[in-house]
Amino acid sequence: MKDLALDIRVEKAQQSRINEVDFNNITFGKTMSDHMFVADYRDGKWQDLRIVPYNSFSLSPATSSLHYGQSIFEGLKAFRNVQNPEEVLVFRPQENAKRLNVSAERICMPSIPEEIVMAGLHKLLEIDKDWVPSTPDSSLYIRPFMFATDEFLGMRPSETYTFAIITAPAGAYYSKALNVKVEKEFSRTAPGGTGFAKVAGNYAASLLPAKLAAQQGYDQLLWTDAKEHKYIEESGTMNVMFDIDGTFVTAPTIPVEDTILRSITRLTVIELIEDMGHKVEERHISVDEVIESIKNGKMRGAFGIGTAVTIAPFAKIANDGIDYELPADYTFSTELKAKFQGIQKGEIEDTKGWTYKI
Repeated sequence: MKDLALDIRVEKAQQSRINEVDFNNITFGKTMSDHMFVADYRDGKWQDLRIVPYNSFSLSPATSSLHYGQSIFEGLKAFRNVQNPEEVLVFRPQENAKRLNVSAERICMPSIPEEIVMAGLHKLLEIDKDWVPSTPDSSLYIRPFMFATDEFLGMRPSETYTFAIITAPAGAYYSKALNVKVEKEFSRTAPGGTGFAKVAGNYAASLLPAKLAAQQGYDQLLWTDAKEHKYIEESGTMNVMFDIDGTFVTAPTIPVEDTILRSITRLTVIELIEDMGHKVEERHISVDEVIESIKNGKMRGAFGIGTAVTIAPFAKIANDGIDYELPADYTFSTELKAKFQGIQKGEIEDTKGWTYKI
């Protein structure tokens, strides 16, 4: 069986594992769907496009990505259309394909044509459509990723790469409002670094400070700039937004600031908030401004924004050993999330062409 447009070879699993899954109790990122899309970069071109049963890769101990970190990834979601359960809606996948190549360029990897990403994704979801859950707060999480595969220990860009897409049914990422801590010792990234790219190493650098914060009772961090630890950049693996007196403030991304990931969820949220008649400011916001706005009652609420969480409200912000409570009656983030997810699931009309139908 082949996709004639791009010659995608298909090898189906002999037996599906879907009956082993309890879709009412899904742990995020643990149960993988039956198949994966794979393509290899050899001799200067992408080739051997294929969908095969989900399985392990066989890698040499000298595989260059294990040593020099040439590894990037994306994250997006597919939903079962509430209005037409036979149809699957993928949220803004073209934007993820574009951002993947931004990351690839930054760490000297080859770009991958958007048509390969989209054709592979489409065919994969056609085959594994039954894995898209319909339970509340659920989705099929999609993970495209690329890594270097040269068996070579010399320090240079790899000449060969593998691109793959795997999927996993997912439930809600967080079940409560988050307690976050302003991080002033560690840095996620620095100007001129890889902060704007979705590079695996960025996440490795965040693990220790996140672990230390968790030991103190916090769910996530508020990352600050590496130079002065004065301005807020992101929250954990999310972008962040503050509602100050009805104006929504979020840190700027590229081309203004290259230390912050340009979240596709954030792009969407900004448009939705403006469509709802509210003002959004993309600017630097200091820790002092955030804390002062909480003290003087101007901070109505704050929330994280990302693919996995969609919108995650904050309950408190800790700074210099002091916990600052945010208003418990803040409902806007809940209303915004409902509108966002309504579009993703087909409950609300998509007037902007954000959903890709399968």
